[in-house]
Amino acid sequence: MPRNNVQRFREALMMSKAELARKAGLSTLTVDRIEAGRPCRLDTKRKVLLALGMKVSDRDKVFEAGEGAFAPLLLAPSDRAERS
Repeated sequence: MPRNNVQRFREALMMSKAELARKAGLSTLTVDRIEAGRPCRLDTKRKVLLALGMKVSDRDKVFEAGEGAFAPLLLAPSDRAERS
């Protein structure tokens, strides 16, 4: 079962995997893995969101909210230093 909605949003935009990969600067294999729910880097998620015409703040609509990969983005710089 996929852990994200990347495929749903991509298909709603009538976009192929190859087109999403090109717009995001990723390989089609990476898009396949993301759509299958495999983990990916924070930067990769950001690229996918932007390629789908979304904002980083829309991340919970596409990626599972519990993944926690975006949590550091929500912290102030001083808080990030304390967590390291």
